[in-house]
Amino acid sequence: MVSRESFAGWYRNRFVWVAVIVLTVSAGAVVLLNRAGPEAEPADLQGQIVSRMRTTLEQVDPGQHNHAGHGAQQVTTEEKKPPVICGVRVYGYEPAEVTALADVRTVYGFHLCGVAEQKRPWDVAVKLAGPVIMDMSTEPPGIQVVEATDDVMFTDRLRQMFPDKYAKLALKEALDESEMADQRRRYDAAAGL
Repeated sequence: MVSRESFAGWYRNRFVWVAVIVLTVSAGAVVLLNRAGPEAEPADLQGQIVSRMRTTLEQVDPGQHNHAGHGAQQVTTEEKKPPVICGVRVYGYEPAEVTALADVRTVYGFHLCGVAEQKRPWDVAVKLAGPVIMDMSTEPPGIQVVEATDDVMFTDRLRQMFPDKYAKLALKEALDESEMADQRRRYDAAAGL
């Protein structure tokens, strides 16, 4: 039988309350993590665009990323093609006033992709990077990378292809730290590291 004094001592014991708080916080974290699993769709338009860009670039054959001196023959000689793991940054989209992904026609951004060959570390992986324009009006979306030509320097070509407000960003900014960290984590997993 529990006496009133022992119940009062238990009630005032700070270690019991610490345990109660830790259990409550843990249960709350489990509920939140289960709600926002990897299959959850981003609720905001920017998040949806990032997700669609990343998915599109990762599903495209590395030969279609043929820029910056990297050709498909450099990527792999294996029968099964290694996955391409991309990090992206959206500078903007047109028309800018839309609120649904289905209404977005053109996306201006940056991509950094690594071909995740087995046991090949990031530092020596084939990488494909640079400003990119995605035509979202087609299925699958069209991909156009910015490259210099014999006659046109890279910065001039970028200004020809991108609207001014996005070209200024593209000349200064690439991936942010969180996107780069997420990409490296996904690359290491895909490369079996």
